[in-house]
Amino acid sequence: MNRLQNKVALVTGAGRGIGRGIALALASEGAAVVVNDLGVSLAGEGQDAQPAQQVVNEISAAGGKGVANLGNVANYEEAGAMLQQSVDTFGKIDIVVHVAGILRDRMIFNMTEAEWDAVIAVHLKGAFNVYSHATKLMREQKFGRLIAMSSTSAFGAPGQPNYAAAKAGILGLTWSTANAMRASNVTVNAILPSGSTRMVDSTPRAQKVLQETGKLPSALAIGTERDPDNVAPLIVYLASDAAENISGQCFGSFGYGIYLMSQSKIIKTIRADNGWTVDKLAQVMPQTLGANLKLPKEKPDGTMDTVGLQTHREDLPESAWVEVAPNVKFWRIDIPPYGETR
Repeated sequence: MNRLQNKVALVTGAGRGIGRGIALALASEGAAVVVNDLGVSLAGEGQDAQPAQQVVNEISAAGGKGVANLGNVANYEEAGAMLQQSVDTFGKIDIVVHVAGILRDRMIFNMTEAEWDAVIAVHLKGAFNVYSHATKLMREQKFGRLIAMSSTSAFGAPGQPNYAAAKAGILGLTWSTANAMRASNVTVNAILPSGSTRMVDSTPRAQKVLQETGKLPSALAIGTERDPDNVAPLIVYLASDAAENISGQCFGSFGYGIYLMSQSKIIKTIRADNGWTVDKLAQVMPQTLGANLKLPKEKPDGTMDTVGLQTHREDLPESAWVEVAPNVKFWRIDIPPYGETR
C-alpha cells in the first residue's frame, strides 16, 4: 500500500534474520533502504559483503530501491557515514532501525572484559552511534522514526550478562531519546523480537533439533510462528505516519502476537512515619514488599524464567479475549482474564 512512499530508511544488521525481513518489508512499502551489515559471525568476527548485497538485490528485483553499507555500528564515525550515505544517495533519512547484534555468551563469573565490551559496543553503543547522528538530521527536518531491538534477555538471561545489560540499556536509551525528540516530531520505540535466527541455531537446543529433524530451527521456522519475518509488519507500522502518536514504548513481537510491555512502575510501597530501622524493616517486609516474591525457576525445556515476563500469553482461556477484527483478538491486563467481574 506504499505506506512509506518517499521515505528513506537505514536498517543495521539487515543482511540476515530479523533485520533482513525488516529491510525487505520497508522496501515493499515504498521506502528506499540503506542495508547495513558487516557480514560478521555471531561472535562479531570476520567480514562478508554478500549478506547486505543479497538483500539489496532482492529489493531491486522487486522494483524497490536499496544500497548496501558495510560499516561497523560500533564505530562512531562509520555510523555517521551510514547516515551520510543515506543523505547522499536518497536525499534524507526518515527511519532508522537498529537490529545489528552479536553474541558472546558466558556466565558472569566466566565472562572476560573483552566479551563484555564487544557485545555492549555493537548493541548499546551501536544504538547510540546511529541515534546520535540520526537525531541531528531529524531535528532539522522535524520528522523521524527511531526503532531499536531490545530483548526478553534484558529481564535476566543467566548466560548473557553482556547481552542482557545491552538490551536493558536500549530501553533506557529509548525512553530518554523519546523525551528528547518529542518536540521534533520524532518517535522512538523499542521492540522485544522473537524468531528462530542463526542466534537460535547457535544454542545447544538447536543442535538437538538438528539431530532429531535434520534441520536447524531457522529452517524449520519459515512460514510458522517462529519465522523472524513476523517482526517486520510491526516495524513498518511504527515507521509509518499512522504511528505518529506512539513514542517511548516497548513492544513484544512473539510469534503471531504483538504485546505492549509495561514500563517500570511502583507496585507496592510501605512508609514509616518516623523513619526506618533495620529491625522495623525485618518486622514488616515479609508480609508487605517481600510477600509472594519468587526466585526464577527452571522451565521444562531447561531454560530459566526471565524475571518480569510473567505473562499469560499462552495460558489465557478463549473467554479472556475480545475479537476486534476477523481473526484478530485483543487482551489487556486490566480486563479480568477469566470472566470474573471486579
